[in-house]
Amino acid sequence: MRIVKAILGHMSGRIGGIIVLIYIVLAILGMLGLTPHDPLMQNRIDRLHAPNLTYWMGTDLFGRDVASRLMNGIGESFTVAFLSVAAASLIGTVLGLTAAWSGKRWDGVIMRTMDVLLAFPAILLALLIIAIVGPGTWTSVAAIAIVYTPIFTRVVRGPALSLKGRDFVDAARTFGSSRSYILTRHLLLNLVAPLTVQVTLALAWSLLTEAGLSFLGLGTQPPASSLGLMLSDSRNLMETAPWLLIFPGITIMISILGFNLLGDALRDILDPKMRRSTV
Repeated sequence: MRIVKAILGHMSGRIGGIIVLIYIVLAILGMLGLTPHDPLMQNRIDRLHAPNLTYWMGTDLFGRDVASRLMNGIGESFTVAFLSVAAASLIGTVLGLTAAWSGKRWDGVIMRTMDVLLAFPAILLALLIIAIVGPGTWTSVAAIAIVYTPIFTRVVRGPALSLKGRDFVDAARTFGSSRSYILTRHLLLNLVAPLTVQVTLALAWSLLTEAGLSFLGLGTQPPASSLGLMLSDSRNLMETAPWLLIFPGITIMISILGFNLLGDALRDILDPKMRRSTV
C-alpha cells in the first residue's frame, strides 16, 4: 500500500498508473471475449465504415469492428510483453547472480555472452531468432525474452557484486548460511527496487518490439489481432480509411508512454539517489 500511495503522489506515477490500469482492464476484457462485437466476425456489408455509434472506431476491410479488434490486440500484445519480460527477468536475474557470485571464470563467460547479444540491435536480433525458428506468438515471446535477458543480467550483476562484499554478507558466511540463503535473502531482496524499475521499462520496449515484429508479419499471425498486425493491414488504406492506422498507432503510443511514465516514477520513488520532489 505504501508504494501505491507513493505512486499516486507522483505526477508521472499517477498518469502512468492510470494508463497502464486502463490498458490492463481492456486487455483482460479482450482476452475474455467481452468486446462490443466479435473481433473475428466478418461482415462485408459493413466494410470500411467510418467511426459511428454502432462501430465506435469504424470497421476494417472485412467489416470487422476496429474497437473490438483493438481490445483483442491489446490482450495479445500484453500477453507477449508480460511473458517475455517475465522470462527475461527470471533468466537475467539468475545469470546476473551467478556471474557476481561464482568468480572470474563464470563471470567472464556469462558477461561476454551477454555482450555479444547486446551488440545486436534488439529488433535485428529478434528477427534473426524468428527467421531461424519461424514466426508465431510463442516464437515472439522467446525472441523478445532472449533480446532483453542481457539487460536484466547487467542490472543484477553490478549491484550484486557490490553487495557481495558488504559486512552483512560476510557475517552470514561466518554464521554458516548456505549459498542459496545468502543469494535470495541478502542479495536478491536488495535488488527488488532496480529490478522493479527495469521490468516496467522493459514492458514498454517489449510492446514496441512485439508491434514491430507483428507489423513485419513475424509475430502474431492472422486471424488473431495484434496492434502491429493491425497497423500492417492498414498500410494500403491510409487515404481511404485513415482510422485503421490512427487508432492502433495511438494505442501503441499511449501504452508505451504509460509504462515509461510509471517506470520513471518508480525510479524516483525506489532509488534515493534519483528521488526528487514530486507534485
